[in-house]
Amino acid sequence: MIIIEGDVTRMSEEIINKIKEVLEKEVAPALAMDGGGISFVDYSDGVVKVKLEGACQGCPGAVMTLKMGVEARLKDRIPEIKEVISC
Repeated sequence: MIIIEGDVTRMSEEIINKIKEVLEKEVAPALAMDGGGISFVDYSDGVVKVKLEGACQGCPGAVMTLKMGVEARLKDRIPEIKEVISC
């Protein structure tokens, strides 16, 4: 199968839209209950970059929240995702 640049761009846009939907509808409400928040920053080559906000920003459990919560949920819903990192 040959993938042309437009197809790659379209696929990336679809993945980004799915990421934003999961973050907004599933992840953000859960974090907001603990006074935290999350923002989408970037997606490239299977890596999602997010910014933790509010209480999540300085929380000692932020790495666990990011890896076991956010990353696990996104990987479950979007198989193209390999990793989620905070920036």
